[in-house]
Amino acid sequence: MQAEELQRTCNAIMDEVGKAIVGKRPVLERVMLAMLCNGHVLFEDYPGLAKTMIANCYAMAVGCTFKRVQFTPDLLPADITGSYIMNRKSGEFEMRKGPIFTNILLADEINRAPPKSQSALLEAMQERQVTLEGETQILPNPFIVLATQNPIEYEGTYPLPEAQIDRFLIRTAVGYPSLDEEKEILTRRRKRQQEKVELQAVCSPQKMVEMQRYVESLQVEDVIQDYIVKIVDMTRKHSQVQVGSSPRGSLALMRLSTARSALFGRDYVLPDDVKAVAVPALAHRLILAADPWIRGVRPESVIDSILKTVPVPKVD
Repeated sequence: MQAEELQRTCNAIMDEVGKAIVGKRPVLERVMLAMLCNGHVLFEDYPGLAKTMIANCYAMAVGCTFKRVQFTPDLLPADITGSYIMNRKSGEFEMRKGPIFTNILLADEINRAPPKSQSALLEAMQERQVTLEGETQILPNPFIVLATQNPIEYEGTYPLPEAQIDRFLIRTAVGYPSLDEEKEILTRRRKRQQEKVELQAVCSPQKMVEMQRYVESLQVEDVIQDYIVKIVDMTRKHSQVQVGSSPRGSLALMRLSTARSALFGRDYVLPDDVKAVAVPALAHRLILAADPWIRGVRPESVIDSILKTVPVPKVD
């Protein structure tokens, strides 16, 4: 595989998804980058902005299996992973797999389930496997979690622990459409005369795995790695940050930068790739100090200030 082939395939996937999602190309690109890295995405935005539709459309365009779990206060871990059920005919216990055994899993309103149920995702997200009754079950490849949480109505919710937030490769938001985009949404809905959107598979799970392996094979120059490390190190030294990013953030930044270079048809990483993905890769990994947090400082603005501070290396 070459970078040009990967670029064509990814553009075909995003174009197909764009038949259902009006505008929001930067959001679709960020989701595409996460898929190229086989990483997980956390959508944090208001209801009704097509977060679920984006996940479903990507599954259709890539030809992947798709499952959705609505997280509620009474959700049990077994409702996600599955469990062993007694077969009355054979008298033996048989495994009934849960919705986590899929390629793309939508964890809708993940912060509404108690921590015990949230933790059921931890092993799966990190290790791509599930352990039931001492037996390890390998999840399909690719396996990507797209989770959503509502930034309002915090009553009765359970904030995600830092260990779980850190397992999301990126955090992003969809945002409201412009007036023209919202009018186009209405026009398309009138034309198809139904809620359901039908898309064609322009890729396959095997092809997606092949593209992921290609991205992993790309080399990153030492000057770029130094640049990434300096950015992450500054998150730990910044005066407005109480806890900075861990090395997992450095790895996420490197992986996403590499994926972005391939998405734009290059087999080498530029500093612009690093800067373009720094906010979605690192902002959710920071814990701000009390005073800046009270004053309304956002982690995204901290990352922006760091990018302006760290010298940009010259790449030959």
